[in-house]
Amino acid sequence: MPLNCGIVGLPNVGKSTIFNALTSAKAQAANYPFCTIEPNTGIVTVPDERLDKISALVRPKSLVPTTMEFIDIAGLVEGASKGEGLGNQFLGHIRSTDAILHVVRCFADPEVVHVAGKVNPLHDIDIINTELLLADLDTVDKRYAKLEKLNKPANADAKIKAEFAVVSRLKAALDAGKPARTVEFTHDELPYTRDLHLITAKPQLYVANVDEDGLASGNEWVDAVDKRAAEENSQVIRICGAMEAEIAQLDPAERGEFLKEMGLAEPGLNRLIHAAYALLNLITYFTAGEQEVRAWTIVRGTKAPGAAGVIHSDFEKGFIKADCYHCEDLFKYGSEQAVKEKGLLRSEGKEYVVKDGDILFFKFNV
Repeated sequence: MPLNCGIVGLPNVGKSTIFNALTSAKAQAANYPFCTIEPNTGIVTVPDERLDKISALVRPKSLVPTTMEFIDIAGLVEGASKGEGLGNQFLGHIRSTDAILHVVRCFADPEVVHVAGKVNPLHDIDIINTELLLADLDTVDKRYAKLEKLNKPANADAKIKAEFAVVSRLKAALDAGKPARTVEFTHDELPYTRDLHLITAKPQLYVANVDEDGLASGNEWVDAVDKRAAEENSQVIRICGAMEAEIAQLDPAERGEFLKEMGLAEPGLNRLIHAAYALLNLITYFTAGEQEVRAWTIVRGTKAPGAAGVIHSDFEKGFIKADCYHCEDLFKYGSEQAVKEKGLLRSEGKEYVVKDGDILFFKFNV
């Protein structure tokens, strides 16, 4: 199942507008709360100029980019953790995502109703973060109460003791208003956290939705979001949802000219996709041959057999080795044969950690 990012925020901050532009889908976007009820899911191509450069040198019959999934989730309101608005339905949808793109409104427009009556991004952020934290605290409190009883006997199981210690640390952080992602755990402790499915444990990126003026020079609202994100060790990406919606409607041939007129090197959505990709700790490797040049997504740190398994489980089960070179070497020397002659094509075994931009050819036996 592909990793995905959930797009969240208060009603009318521009979530569905950005989702529509990302996916060229038709999620409802309207000027009233709770327009989006059921989450909309879209598969988005990950822009990567390296794929085109590899293709220009290898000249395959087909070209296949990698993709990632975005989910447009209904707007959350204050009290959601207690069932207000779409409450538990919203929280259930966001629990199923791998990372959070938190859209914050940083533009003024009297034609677009703000659920709180005025633009105040820090207040909006606090509402969302508080509701997510309260939902997690409810989950942790229930688990803590159960483990506390099991942990009382002197001869309590060692696993119970270890889990109780982990849950106790999570409870202390959440009670102090800190998200679960701020608590560090060892490799052995992590399994005790996974069954909790905590929302605030997920990586989060703030998306400051601005108008055209704010895109060029920012504004006081963006500055406030930047400061808050720095305090949380989070990142912010600035995007003009309305403009991206316009760009998405243009023919591909017209987009370049439009971007040039606006003084932009690429659509803001490309930056957003790349930021989301990095948020999920993903990298890309390639396979390249006469039939096909293709990009594949893996989690950073994946070893060669795991990377092979993304193509097919048999590749991982029967992995023998991977012939490997880096795309930058291909760009520098112009062909795989030239890369070989320079001694830069090598065979890697089961312990090789695949790098972003590697071009791999797997050898396996089933």
